[in-house]
Amino acid sequence: MALGRQRAVQGELLIGWHEVPTAPGHVFYDRLNAVLDGAGFDRQVETLCAPHYAAKTGRPSVPPGRYFRMLFVGYFEGLDSERGIAWRCADSLSLRHFLQLGASEAVPDHSTLSRTRARLPLEVHDAVFALVLELVAEHGLVKGRRVGVDASTMEANAAMRSIVRRKDGAGWQAMLGELARASGVDTPTADQLRQLDRSRAGKRVSNADWASPTDPEARITRMKDGRTRLAYKPEHAVDLDTGAILAAAVHAGDAGDTQTLETTLAVAAANLATVDLAPAPDLPAEVVADKGYHARAVLKRLADGPWATRIAEPARKGVLRWHGDTGARRAVYANRARLLSGVARVALLLRAVLCERAFAHLLDRGGMRRTWLRGRDNVAKRYLVQVAGYSAC
Repeated sequence: MALGRQRAVQGELLIGWHEVPTAPGHVFYDRLNAVLDGAGFDRQVETLCAPHYAAKTGRPSVPPGRYFRMLFVGYFEGLDSERGIAWRCADSLSLRHFLQLGASEAVPDHSTLSRTRARLPLEVHDAVFALVLELVAEHGLVKGRRVGVDASTMEANAAMRSIVRRKDGAGWQAMLGELARASGVDTPTADQLRQLDRSRAGKRVSNADWASPTDPEARITRMKDGRTRLAYKPEHAVDLDTGAILAAAVHAGDAGDTQTLETTLAVAAANLATVDLAPAPDLPAEVVADKGYHARAVLKRLADGPWATRIAEPARKGVLRWHGDTGARRAVYANRARLLSGVARVALLLRAVLCERAFAHLLDRGGMRRTWLRGRDNVAKRYLVQVAGYSAC
């Protein structure tokens, strides 16, 4: 065999169809495309998005099905940014086939993804999530009788060093300079400011006093690993019988579990209604959560409704005082009675396993532990499609 030598590449003037480079394709993407095509995914998504585009005039946009497929790729490939998604799709013949691109069509760039996301409201992304949930339900993977709820943290695209005071817009360094001058140091150095910040008494950063100028909706939060960052709070409602995610809400980072539980359950009930599995007061579904969700007011509001609670109760010293609130007393004791069975112990174990597994796949392996988008709606749009990709696979 003779030695092949690399020569300068000359552009082809004409190339036949049989000479176009092809790839065998990835089995997973081929199977997923077959499922989406069989369900009429592209046509349904185009119907949802049509009201947000011009009826007749204007240059045709990127097909909405291609936009959502690219966000699916972001989850499957663990890419955290839209720029990374566009680059990865442009580098892979297999992904070009998954996006259903013609031989002469270019992969949409990251700015096209950003403009499409800005054009389509959060409600459209919610509807696409519901479409995927319907597809999952058709394969018998949604039961809706036992629902586990848990939350995690997602770092926002904003830095703590850039926060400003809400009342006057002064930055952190300016505040430290004021403290230094008040203590008698007229021209403090950077080292002196750092030392002052470390040693001052009563050091506290409150969301009531400080905000990010780049992402005002991000909140100062203690992350799962102990760091203090500006963050959002994703919360899941997971079907404990199948592992399918029934709702994925993005809340403010400083919102407590008892503040967000009912909102997430309302989203889960609405999504279950689309597959005719909505809970009802005469046939309630179980909601399983850890002790962070236990509160008298929450249990009282959920009592006699479509949800039967199995929420772990924190250990308390002393005797509970009810002060005549019989409704809260009845709800707390009913929840406690439902926790005494072996069914409850199994459900709490399933909740811990399935919810943490979902967060590990979506946030850590899926590249969303740190978001590069700003604004809760933008973060929620990307996250909803990320969760839809998790459910689809």
